[in-house]
Amino acid sequence: MQIVTRHAWNLNEQEAVSLQLELAAKISLRDPEPFDVRRIAGIDVAYDKDDDRLVAAVVVLDADTLDVVETAAAWGSPSFPYVPGLFSFRELPPVLEAFGRLKTAPDLIVCDGQGIAHPRRFGLASHLGLLLGIPSIGCGKTRLIGEYDEPAAERGSASPLLADGGELVGHVLRTQTGVKPVFVSPGHLISPDTACHWVLKLAPRYRLPETTRQADQLVRRELSRITQDRRLP
Repeated sequence: MQIVTRHAWNLNEQEAVSLQLELAAKISLRDPEPFDVRRIAGIDVAYDKDDDRLVAAVVVLDADTLDVVETAAAWGSPSFPYVPGLFSFRELPPVLEAFGRLKTAPDLIVCDGQGIAHPRRFGLASHLGLLLGIPSIGCGKTRLIGEYDEPAAERGSASPLLADGGELVGHVLRTQTGVKPVFVSPGHLISPDTACHWVLKLAPRYRLPETTRQADQLVRRELSRITQDRRLP
């Protein structure tokens, strides 16, 4: 897959913050026309507890059946420190390597993290979507920023996630009746309402979308495989 937007990765914290502010100005929250979604990618990143490496996994699903079409994974070592709000600089290099191994280009990406619901409106989903030029969504398990009213208990209920000054940065979405909601924010090339629509469609049975669930299972398998390899004589 081709990277549309490129930048250096060997940055310090101040340079990374400045770059986020610069790139955030390029984010679009409008749906593409036409917006024909046939393949959807989910990503996840996990860390090896025995060394400093991390594994990135990408899973591509059929948009209608939610069946897995293709998977890819890549290992790497973090080249950026653990700084809240700057996780994308730590985790995206191996994610991009995994995307480069795909034969199937997705029409939409769902990240386990944030889109514009971020202090500088440039979370991991926004960063990845801009780099690849693909519509992207952030679907977080917890809130990073913003205030909201608890949505109704029924599946599909949602309430606005508002930043300072009342800016809409996403929605708090109930994907299953009586279950904790998720925090959905557009990343790039998608509107807040359309982002909610797709996350709900991707979560027919569980709280988290199938993209996140399948990517999480893949990184766990990769970590288990490496652990088993270490134990071999």
